[in-house]
Amino acid sequence: MRHATPLLASLPVDPERMSWVPMGPPGLSFKPLRFFKDDAGWMYLFRLEPGTVIPRHRHTGEVHAFNLSGKRELLDTGDVVGPGGYVYEPPGNTDSWRVIGDEPVVILINVRGAVEYLDAEGRVTRSVGSAARLETYRQWCAANGAEFLATLE
Repeated sequence: MRHATPLLASLPVDPERMSWVPMGPPGLSFKPLRFFKDDAGWMYLFRLEPGTVIPRHRHTGEVHAFNLSGKRELLDTGDVVGPGGYVYEPPGNTDSWRVIGDEPVVILINVRGAVEYLDAEGRVTRSVGSAARLETYRQWCAANGAEFLATLE
């Protein structure tokens, strides 16, 4: 079967060679895997320490999140997601969650669009897109003499 457009070559990324990159508040870090062009989103390993709470936020695009380790509680529903659990969030989904137990949570997450953080009245207080996540990673690499290992699409 012939394809109308050429296929992209695979672009392997070895997260074992990466350090966890701190982001924002204490207890959050990531290992970037891919940043999508035009601020369309990103994919990374997301690590959260025990007790960490992700504040109320909304996604402008869809999110696919696969728990690799640890447990988290979705605060709106009370559902607990453990290792091997998968959560799909459609565009516009609003949620908040927290790490439960004594083990860090590690999630393979694919975020499309931006993440909008909300105040108690539902107003956007901050919006984070792939360009901001990419800049966090670039600055961390430069400050720590680390090789830039993520891929850009």
